[in-house]
Amino acid sequence: MTSYNNTLAGQAALVTGGGTGIGEAIAARLIQEGARVAVVGRRREPLDAVAAKHGALPVVADMSDSAQARAAVDAVVAEFGRLDMVIANAGGHGFASVADTDDDAWQASLNANLTTAFTTVREAIPHLRTSAGRVVIVSSLAGLFAGPNVAGYTVGKHALIGLTKSLARDYGVHGIRVNALCPGWVRTPMADAEMDQFAKAAGLAGRDEGYSTVTANVPLRRAAGPAEMAGVVNFLVSPDSSYITGATIVADGGAHVVDLPTIAFDGVL
Repeated sequence: MTSYNNTLAGQAALVTGGGTGIGEAIAARLIQEGARVAVVGRRREPLDAVAAKHGALPVVADMSDSAQARAAVDAVVAEFGRLDMVIANAGGHGFASVADTDDDAWQASLNANLTTAFTTVREAIPHLRTSAGRVVIVSSLAGLFAGPNVAGYTVGKHALIGLTKSLARDYGVHGIRVNALCPGWVRTPMADAEMDQFAKAAGLAGRDEGYSTVTANVPLRRAAGPAEMAGVVNFLVSPDSSYITGATIVADGGAHVVDLPTIAFDGVL
């Protein structure tokens, strides 16, 4: 049985995209560590489900909108009396090539993947300065490399790493630590939907074979579970990482160390 140390007891966290997948897992882990957690998103139903299951505070808001972001942060501080951690996890949109991305789709991808994080953190900074808080921005392996036909998503996730560095540079003097997390494949509802589509198009037996196929050249040979990403986030907001800021932490099963041109050598040399 996993044991928890209550290292975050008495502290308060805000998790965007907290209604499903990695966001839910992060909320659950922080609560297990003693924190009070608000899960924020645009859809009430999944937030209410997470609240009922884990004891989180549900806050419905589009965090790419400045007024809604400010109101959401104010609501969290009013409820908890403080704000110590922001996990900017919300994302999505941008699954097309540049030529196939119109202005509306481009703006939607930037809003979902970049503006939401920017606005959330900006509105939280006054409170984080008071608490010498921590921020984790969830980027992606797409923040380091480019996949096929995901231009908007790739650009937004790359920009999140720049946002992380800028925040760390400007606000470290106030004791605020800011780090980025770049997950590889994680078995979430969003990834499951992608894998179902991929498996159908590739003539595979189903979702599991899809995951096996896309991780065939990943050193650990598997996708992660959401709880594994939550463990990394917990480390980044805990005292154990007290001298880490501005870092980009890659949690991808080793995918980023693979030299693509040498894949053909596997089993031959």
